[in-house]
Amino acid sequence: MAQILVINPNSSKAVTRSMEACLKPFEGNGHEIHCTELEGAPTGIETDAHVAEVVPLLIEAVQTARADAIVIACFSDPGIAAVRAATNVPVVGIAEAAYLTALGLGQRFGIVSMGPSSIGRHRRYLEALQLDRRLAGDRSIDMTVAELIAQDAVMPVTRISSVLRDEDGAEAVILGCAGLGTYREALQTALGLPVIDPVQAGVALACMQAELGYRGRVS
Repeated sequence: MAQILVINPNSSKAVTRSMEACLKPFEGNGHEIHCTELEGAPTGIETDAHVAEVVPLLIEAVQTARADAIVIACFSDPGIAAVRAATNVPVVGIAEAAYLTALGLGQRFGIVSMGPSSIGRHRRYLEALQLDRRLAGDRSIDMTVAELIAQDAVMPVTRISSVLRDEDGAEAVILGCAGLGTYREALQTALGLPVIDPVQAGVALACMQAELGYRGRVS
């Protein structure tokens, strides 16, 4: 049985619990999946400063982790190269996993972002991955993580997703935050398009990598 560690790089236990709920479909797949948050981290990863702040915490966490694969459950994939270099087990970033999943579901994908500041960060990462040409649009619901936890966001998420479909031409929609996964099934039904929860995409990839015995860097 492979051990999959899912690290929520913020300190919000509510986000971690929502991730656990979204991972119910993986129960009984032969792998043990454990979700945890980072104590001392911000309650949400919403700015470039937040991203930089959690990278050393993530490196420390993976260096002491006992797992066959690790998932970094923040859509900014904070410090992913440095985190991968700190361990010899596979490390999956949920944004990259979501992009790879979207490539097989449509020609162009859209992203539902939390706040406007995330959009530029996503664009830079897509350009680094050389996937920016597949982006139909990236639109914000203009909420913080704390606001997302405190209220039902189904209306703004559905509205922005519909714009991505109808105006931007997205053929698949990615939920651009680890805390948005609870809306996936209802949103997919409403849109009539594939909707990707990045945490699910990340864990699916991590399970495959662990099962096949892939390894990270060689010490």
